[in-house]
Amino acid sequence: QVQLVESGGGLVQPGGSLTLSCSASGSILSFNAMAWYRQTPGKERELVASITSAGSTNYEDSVKGRFTISRDNDKNTVYLQMNSLKFEDTAVYYCNGFQKGRGTRTDYWGLGTQVTVSS
Repeated sequence: QVQLVESGGGLVQPGGSLTLSCSASGSILSFNAMAWYRQTPGKERELVASITSAGSTNYEDSVKGRFTISRDNDKNTVYLQMNSLKFEDTAVYYCNGFQKGRGTRTDYWGLGTQVTVSS
């Protein structure tokens, strides 16, 4: 079973930048797509950005133009470059990868990394 480990979170001022990394214990090409989600207390986990095995990307509206998701298949790592960070970007960010089978979908999650945007 592939494990996902996030890193790169921390405290940053508004307008600042952070890059999150998600390292997989196996090949990320085994996943149909990989994504970053985020969650704040009392709210549901929301999709921030995703990238398919073919490299197609999708972003949540509030992060378009500020965040960039990318992948390095050789390093089995997915990144989330976050620029122009806002207070409302504060959350725990989770890495996700999913695999589709015959009528099934299996999701894998990391443990999350905290991003705090504060002055």
